[in-house]
Order: sequence, then C-alpha cells, then structure tokens
Amino acid sequence: MREPRGAAARTVSLADRVRAGDRGALARALSLAEASLHDGVAGTSREAARACDELAPLLTGVVRAHVVGVTGSPGAGKSTLIGQLALELRRRGRKVGILAVDPTSPFTGGAVLGDRLRMSLPVDDPGIFMRSVASRGQQGGLALSVFAMVRVLDTAGMDVVLVETVGAGQNDVGVLGVAHTVVLVFNPGSGDEVQALKAGIVEIGDVMVVNKADLPGAHEAYRAIAGILHLSPPDTGAWQIPVVLVSSTRREGLGQLVEALESHRRYLESAPSAQQRRRLRAEWELRAALAAAVERHVVAPARQRGLWADLARRLADGELSARDAAGLLLRQALSGQDLSP
Repeated sequence: MREPRGAAARTVSLADRVRAGDRGALARALSLAEASLHDGVAGTSREAARACDELAPLLTGVVRAHVVGVTGSPGAGKSTLIGQLALELRRRGRKVGILAVDPTSPFTGGAVLGDRLRMSLPVDDPGIFMRSVASRGQQGGLALSVFAMVRVLDTAGMDVVLVETVGAGQNDVGVLGVAHTVVLVFNPGSGDEVQALKAGIVEIGDVMVVNKADLPGAHEAYRAIAGILHLSPPDTGAWQIPVVLVSSTRREGLGQLVEALESHRRYLESAPSAQQRRRLRAEWELRAALAAAVERHVVAPARQRGLWADLARRLADGELSARDAAGLLLRQALSGQDLSP
C-alpha cells in the first residue's frame, strides 16, 4: 500500500505529532508559540492564521508537568545547575523540558541565547528538550511566550519543565505566574543572602539553593539563609522552605534538590493554598495573553502606519504625555479609524 501524499499526508495535526513525540513538530510548535505572541504574526496572512490554528489545540487544558522556575542573581550559576538537575532527573526516568530565557538587548533587539553551552546537555537524549527564549524586554524575568511554550512541552509529555529566568533580581517575580515550584539560587560570597531579607525575594522561593558549595563562603551563606528563614515561628500546615547546598561542578546535592522539589509538589497536591496558587498562575497567564493581544492588535498596526514612531517623537519633544499617547492608540484600535495627525 502506497504512503499517502499531498493533502492526505498532512491530515495528522501538529498537536497529534507533538503528542506522538515528534521532536520536529515540537520545535515548530514552540516557534509558533513564540512568534504568534511577540511578532504580531496572527492575522497578518492566511499562512500565519493557519499556523495559529495549528497551535491552538496545544494551549488548553490543565498543565500536568511539574513546572519548576529557577531564578536568582546573574552569575549564581543557574544554567549549570539546571543542566545538572536535568541530568539527575533523567537518571530517575523523568522526561525534561527546559526553557532558558536570555535577556534581549534594548538597543539591537538581539540575545546571546548561550545557555545550551553552559548546560552541557547531551544532544542525543530523546528525554531532554531544551529551548532558548529571548526575553524581548519583558519585565519580571520572563518572556510572554513562556506561558504558551510550557503548555506545548506539557503536551509533548514532559514530566518536568525547568524554566530559567534572566535573573532580574528583586523584580524577578514573574516566574511565580508560570511555575508550580520556584527555586531561588544564591551565589556564596556575593552578599546574596542579605537580599533574602527583602520582601519580594524570599517570598517567591519554595526551595532555596546555595550553589557553588565547593567555594569558600558557601556554608556560611547556607547558615545565614537558614537562620533568616527560621526567624519567624513556623506556621502549622505551611510549607517549610528547605535550603539545599549544591555543587553543580561536583554534582553534589542534586539528589537532595530533587527530593525537595518532589516534596513541594506533593505538598501542593493537598495544601489548602493550592487552589489560590493555581488562580494566581491563571491571572498571570491571562495578563500575558492580554499584553500579547495589545502588542498584536494595537502596537503592530500603529508601527506599520508610522503612528507609533510619530507618537514617540511627540512624547520625546514634550508635545503630549505618555497617557495621552496610549489613549490615542487605544481609541484608534477600538474604532478602527486612523487617528494619526
């Protein structure tokens, strides 16, 4: 019997191919997720519309994979840690997806996307899929497309999805919106443990990791962070944040880290606050989708007509306020009329 050709050969949907483990289809789906949210692709052509239709079945449903966000200051060793953590999870039979968000230059729009080099992942392991993502200037350490890409990796059957943020310090709280468990990584000897005292930092971490445990000052940092966490009396029934010493280069402490992650996931399955956290993630995802819609339906058309550049010039020259400029853009989008002067 001959293989089907032409249209018949294309009847298998992108979603079905992703579910079947087709890595090429997975790569395409992730590219569509990123492009449709950031580049104003949707609605600009029939081909783009078809591409978004292909992606749509992958973006609904409850995420079953354990999504672990890894954040911390630049230079804390997040990429190397994630690489070794992924290998430890593979040794335990888990399929692992990795999204590594790199900062985008505000001047050139480019990003290095060099995490693959630091993670040293095997290229022939079908149980690991790593993707670099440009932050595209988004605040909070995450790109908008990460929410959709996590769903794609979940559909592909990943047991764990590791999300590395750009390391935006005290503003790096966007990871809360996508991750079930947040790992906060500290670099010993850099004073990071003091930052844990500041609201908005220690509050986002479910697991604290003192990385580079083979370096001087690691044990002191460990004791300092553990002491900070124990300043307040434990709340009965609340998650008790563990502190784990890890040396990524020596592959020490990785087993304890995996156990801490799995312990937190089990806690979330029965914790009274689990529903609240799910709703928090839903709100963050909704905000990301709304921001993407504004970019696609308001900003992109304004750029194409030259209105965006004109408003930016008038704002820079002091002719109008940013609020007035934004209002003009929204009125044009809602009315469908060209309100440019």
